[in-house]
Amino acid sequence: MLPFIVQFQSGKPVYDQVLLAVRRALTVGQLKPGDRFPSVRVLSQELRINPSTAHKIIGTLVDEGMLAVRPGVGSVVTNAGPATAQQRQELVGSDIERLVLDARMLSLSLEELISAIQRAWRRLEKD
Repeated sequence: MLPFIVQFQSGKPVYDQVLLAVRRALTVGQLKPGDRFPSVRVLSQELRINPSTAHKIIGTLVDEGMLAVRPGVGSVVTNAGPATAQQRQELVGSDIERLVLDARMLSLSLEELISAIQRAWRRLEKD
């Protein structure tokens, strides 16, 4: 079982979707420094993606300093520090886009959408 969840959407590159899911897991603390990261083989089998795509994903995470490859151990999480404002915005970007599209399909105005978001925000703050 993978330590993160990917909800694949058609029309978007698998590579980008998996990277987003891993970055989200790092940001919210699902993945912590020292945690083992799935191998290329496990990633490709669990997600049913091409092994070269899985290899590229791990390579990108290593290049970004989020993973390190340890001989005899495999890939481990090295950096799960706080995300920058830009990274946080990127993490919610696709969710916001989907929300805006849904609101437009329902003929909501921008003001109505903002009001709905504010109500949901306040409701969550109470919890």
